[in-house]
Amino acid sequence: MQAYFMTISALLAFAANSILCRLALGAQVIDAASFTTVRILSGAMMLAILLLLKAKFRPSTSNIKGMARGKGSWSGALALFVYALGFSYAYVSLETGIGALILFGMVQFTIIAVEVSRGKRFRLPEWLGATVAFVGFVYLVLPTLSTPSFIGAVQMAIAGMAWGVYTLVGKGSTKPLEDTAYNFVRAVPMALIWFAFALPEWRLSASGIWLAVLSGTLASGIGYALWYGALKFIMPFQASVLQLSVPVIAAVGGIIWAGETLEQRLVVSALMILGGVFLVLMSNKLAPQRN
Repeated sequence: MQAYFMTISALLAFAANSILCRLALGAQVIDAASFTTVRILSGAMMLAILLLLKAKFRPSTSNIKGMARGKGSWSGALALFVYALGFSYAYVSLETGIGALILFGMVQFTIIAVEVSRGKRFRLPEWLGATVAFVGFVYLVLPTLSTPSFIGAVQMAIAGMAWGVYTLVGKGSTKPLEDTAYNFVRAVPMALIWFAFALPEWRLSASGIWLAVLSGTLASGIGYALWYGALKFIMPFQASVLQLSVPVIAAVGGIIWAGETLEQRLVVSALMILGGVFLVLMSNKLAPQRN
């Protein structure tokens, strides 16, 4: 139940993050550099508060001084920063559908490439499930696809590769809250340096800042800590396929809270994506182990 809770909560956070980012950058109420900086700063502050509360109420298992002993990693922090920055800049020029397609496509490509380079041999049910899920995903976003901006496509591709790396780094996490907190703390100076260099493009508003704060505290800070926790229970390849369900979650949220219409396309694509995810998750039981 813990694995289900963390996985579903993390995926919900990813969907919320996409919506918040698109609301802020699509409406141009804040620039990409400022959004990224506020997002990372607020995420770091939220996670620091959670660590302090954990140390206060669970002193036997939490030690804030332990942060100096290598919680998180610079590689994880760099991947986090590159992802957040590329994601923000890409959505300035990309539509939601094509942006999601490039992002999740590159996440899958990165994780599969790294796993194959490590000697991983995927089973037929895994390949089949991933293919069905990805085809369902493409079918879902197909009506919104358009010729993308070249720069935006490159920025989103870089963001996707960085998120794939961040996911792979998190697979070894035994203390997800601490690791995520220190990844965010390490990413803060990177964001501030970029923020200073981006002075000519600053565009700030109260609504834009609040959207960035919500993205940083809830959808990113807490969401990514839950994701690192969930990665203890799932394989990297399974994690990459699971993320294809994020647009479906976002679409369902639009139906519930925004009064959008339930269309046949969403039902068919959701069945394909969820069926493919199920096949990948059940692959250990559907095929013998290969060395």
